[in-house]
Amino acid sequence: MRRTTSPFSLVLLGLGTFLLVLAPLLAWYVQPRAAVNPIDIDTTAVYTGRGSVFDTDRIETVPDRKITVTQRVRGNVADSERSGNAVWDVTTTVDTDKSLPAADPHDALDFTPHRWVMDRKTTRPVHCCGEKPYIEGEAYLKFPFDVQKRSYQWWDNTLGDTVVLRYRGTEKVQGYTGYKFTGSVPPTRTGTRMVPGTLVDQPNRPQVLAEEWYANHGFELIVDQATGRVLYAQTGPKRTLRAPGGTKDAAVLLDSRKISFTTETQKEAVRQAERDSGQLRLVGVTLPIGAAVAGFVLAVIGGVLVVRGRKEPEQPVPSDSSDMPQPTLTM
Repeated sequence: MRRTTSPFSLVLLGLGTFLLVLAPLLAWYVQPRAAVNPIDIDTTAVYTGRGSVFDTDRIETVPDRKITVTQRVRGNVADSERSGNAVWDVTTTVDTDKSLPAADPHDALDFTPHRWVMDRKTTRPVHCCGEKPYIEGEAYLKFPFDVQKRSYQWWDNTLGDTVVLRYRGTEKVQGYTGYKFTGSVPPTRTGTRMVPGTLVDQPNRPQVLAEEWYANHGFELIVDQATGRVLYAQTGPKRTLRAPGGTKDAAVLLDSRKISFTTETQKEAVRQAERDSGQLRLVGVTLPIGAAVAGFVLAVIGGVLVVRGRKEPEQPVPSDSSDMPQPTLTM
């Protein structure tokens, strides 16, 4: 008896070997390339809270007003493709019920357009493509992929500088667990503004180049660990005016202890985080493990079948004609 290799065992062995090679490729090659920031983003985040705002009609600060902050982020696909980076155009408006709804965002209490350019993989700022302002730090609008349990340098656009956000454990948003980070900003001079002297306790001067000061009672961000998406954001801005060289606030432009994501914004952020992190987990964990296990099983089965082979009876070998008895010739 002799053994032969069946085509089926070779197929199993080849398929198992292929899956064993595919598993690390998915985890170490495909998954990192899937974790990139999009260039066609189009999202809107809405914050609400209560606080004091400066009423330009009454020329005074009024307390306990509802404040709505709307942040629209749209990707500039053309500039992104040309540069190879993610180019996001951002507009932030601050409104009270008096200015909502507004046909023109310039009618808002405050309107700030800017452009953020970042590396699609690391989320680090890239200084090109008409970036404005000059953004620095490790995170802004979102954290990098694979968020770590450490402090991060977060860009505060109102401050014009970075703020240290410290890791504070985990917390759930709409039933979804994220990493919590907090930080604050002490009173800091951020610029100057020409205003009537009466606003900064100098009634004898018609115009004064007042100092603009900014502080933040506290940031609180809850972030998806896999994607870096912000699931919940809370901020406590305080913007004031001081007389030139003054040591105390003379006028309050905006002051709120807490302005935070609306429930609708939280739900949408969680929905997108679940979808995107699920896709990364599928490519980086589920499929590689499944491919490795299936590949090992198939390779073992195929190898065993190849070794064992299939027994077939040996065919008799015909003997030489010289050994055959010759017929007798008779007359």
